[in-house]
Amino acid sequence: MSDLYLFGLSSTRADWLSQRQAVVAENVANANTPGYRAKDVSAFSTVLETTKLDLAASSANHLVASAGREFGVDAARQTPWDVTHSGNSVSLEQEMLKAGEISRDYALDTSIAKAFHRMYLSTLKG
Repeated sequence: MSDLYLFGLSSTRADWLSQRQAVVAENVANANTPGYRAKDVSAFSTVLETTKLDLAASSANHLVASAGREFGVDAARQTPWDVTHSGNSVSLEQEMLKAGEISRDYALDTSIAKAFHRMYLSTLKG
């Protein structure tokens, strides 16, 4: 079912959310590290620009979708709420808000994918 664009998009978004959660966890783990600068990943819309569905002609007789491209997530500096005396810019409150946002987005994405899967199966059953 990964050949369907919506399932591929859902998988890409889940991978992006997973990588963002890893960056948030790294920020929280380094909350007391002197000189550590908080990081965040680029927005999903930027990732979506590089993974859009393009068609490429491999033969004059048929078209093939360009699947399997990896997306790059660049670490982007975030605007810290405050910087401590040690030069650390991690705000635990800001990181917890991001973690909640990631959890909410993941739940939304999985519920949309489940609903689409149910609709897909109902069309196959007839």
